Amino acid sequence: MTDNDIRDTEGHTEATDPMLLPPATARELLAGTPWRRFAVIGDSTAAGTGDPWPGYDEVPWADRLAATMTATHPDFAYLNTGKIGATIGQVRAEQARSALDFEPDLVHISCGGNDLFLFDADPRSVERDLEELCTTIATSGAQLSMFTLADAFTGRLRALRPRFIAFAEAVRRVAARHDAILTDLWDHPARFRQNWLSQDHIHLTMAGHAVVASEVIRSLAQSHRGTANGAPLPSIDHAHQSRSSSAGEPIRRL
Repeated sequence: MTDNDIRDTEGHTEATDPMLLPPATARELLAGTPWRRFAVIGDSTAAGTGDPWPGYDEVPWADRLAATMTATHPDFAYLNTGKIGATIGQVRAEQARSALDFEPDLVHISCGGNDLFLFDADPRSVERDLEELCTTIATSGAQLSMFTLADAFTGRLRALRPRFIAFAEAVRRVAARHDAILTDLWDHPARFRQNWLSQDHIHLTMAGHAVVASEVIRSLAQSHRGTANGAPLPSIDHAHQSRSSSAGEPIRRL
């Protein structure tokens, strides 16, 4: 029995999951896009932390995207400096220069969750810090990409949900100010799946990463097509069963 024969509790594998773009479709969507140098900066949501899940390849979302781009554009280059536990300030201090030196034309910025774990966290201050980081990266002339976190807070994280609601709104505002390509995952139906979150109830599983990769690919393709011919994108089935709630683990760093 191969990994793809092992099914999750909802009966899906990577080969059959209706939320995932088939590899050929993903390549087709990105074939006409202009980006050749892709940088990812941030915390563990950038680095790709997460538990494996049976039936899904152990490949984080950004690596999946880079692999699809490479299959389409052999000259494609990829840099990922994401670091678990990084705050926005740490990303700006420790990762921004490496990203700029890479001379990217597409940069995904994913951080801010760790700032919200601080006792005295102020969402307005977090938004200002994120704005400064995006402004710094925008000096490269690269297209910015961002996503909101999904509303999947359980256990002890449930108490922080109001902060994350405010943060999602902040990400949308910052993305709009910088014309960033935004993948809004807040209400994504996959967040109800049993295989969305790792055992720490914070990080995505590899099944979750697979879904995020498909959604970011769709966002990039839609943005490009919006400036091209406006052709419709293939749909992804968003009809899914609910994930049962479970007790949360102690808060850990994103």
